[in-house]
Amino acid sequence: MPERAHKVFQILTLNQISQLGLKHFAPNRYMVGNDTAKPDAILVRSHNMLQMDVPASVKAIGRAGAGTNNVPVKDMNLRGVPVFNAPGANANAVKELVLAGLLMASRNLVPAMRFTEGLQGDNATLHKLAEDGKKRFAGIELPGRTLGIVGLGAVGRLVADAAIQLGMKVMGYDPEITVDAAWSLSAHVKRAESIEDLLHHSDFITLHVPLLDATRRLINHELVQSMRKGAILLNFSRDGIVDENAVLAGIESGRIRYYVCDFPSQIFQHHVAVITLPHLGASTLEAEENCAVMVVNQIIDYLENGNIINAVNFPNITMERGSPYRLAVANSNVPNMLGQISTSMAKAGLNIHNMGNKSRGEMAYTLVDVDSPVPEKTIDEVAAIQGVLMVRYLPTLAE
Repeated sequence: MPERAHKVFQILTLNQISQLGLKHFAPNRYMVGNDTAKPDAILVRSHNMLQMDVPASVKAIGRAGAGTNNVPVKDMNLRGVPVFNAPGANANAVKELVLAGLLMASRNLVPAMRFTEGLQGDNATLHKLAEDGKKRFAGIELPGRTLGIVGLGAVGRLVADAAIQLGMKVMGYDPEITVDAAWSLSAHVKRAESIEDLLHHSDFITLHVPLLDATRRLINHELVQSMRKGAILLNFSRDGIVDENAVLAGIESGRIRYYVCDFPSQIFQHHVAVITLPHLGASTLEAEENCAVMVVNQIIDYLENGNIINAVNFPNITMERGSPYRLAVANSNVPNMLGQISTSMAKAGLNIHNMGNKSRGEMAYTLVDVDSPVPEKTIDEVAAIQGVLMVRYLPTLAE
């Protein structure tokens, strides 16, 4: 069903969202709550939506974070619903945790802490036991060591900069790196020819890629054998990026000295060479606020203007308002779609003031500004075009 414009949007929150972000919703235009029956948009952080019956009224989903593995993106594709995220908003928080992981592993801090906690006796006894035992926890320093970074997005680039400041050598591997990301990457980062090349030359390896079919179990038995003996592997991306059995075998063979990750797993529980954290990557006040502000503003711009920025399943497209009357069309990326939309406009005697169209994979999206109001008959006609998934009529507030 095509959407007709209305003045108040309903926003459903599935998790506690930072008030700093929610304050961006104008109270006279938006109603925000956790029990809305017919929401126009959903805001989510960690809530698992994969088995959720997403209401038909939903026009957009905003994930206040980077990963969208808890959102049914493929199902939303079929409905023409963009899924927004907040890439880079929590990058500094993750970077700091990666640095903490580097230090914990290089200086054997976790086993040293456990050792100290287990000591008993008066102060003199504690000091003697500590001095006698500390040689077991001698570590290494970071300057001069090589950090290999797999994935040079927002987090990977920040980690690279921080490692360079610590005196480390840095290698990077990212076959999908964007032009903008490449320009912002430090000249001190050496480009690896392959992931095997990076693993072979790195003392530390940190993973910063999304969990996709192509990256699932990226670190497998074969790649573990490419690692420098005694390497330290850090994973603050997603648990599925590594084959856990391969990592465990690498630890037992001495190929991997430590595995530091942000995801509990039964196979690693209580293992002395594994440092596991409870998914703390974005768990800072600042990161939660940054993510909320970013995704809320993206949702607002989409609901009011049809613009799309940072949707994981749609192309980025923004178009300044050329007139008060705008039609937004989500459709399958098939031939002659623009021609059919233009023909429907011409039949209604509508003059197209401006038009923008972008595609991404199987999805395409079109914005059309016309000089006069769009009749309901025309909206219905566009919605009936084969391949059209969603149509939204977005006149400005004045209308």
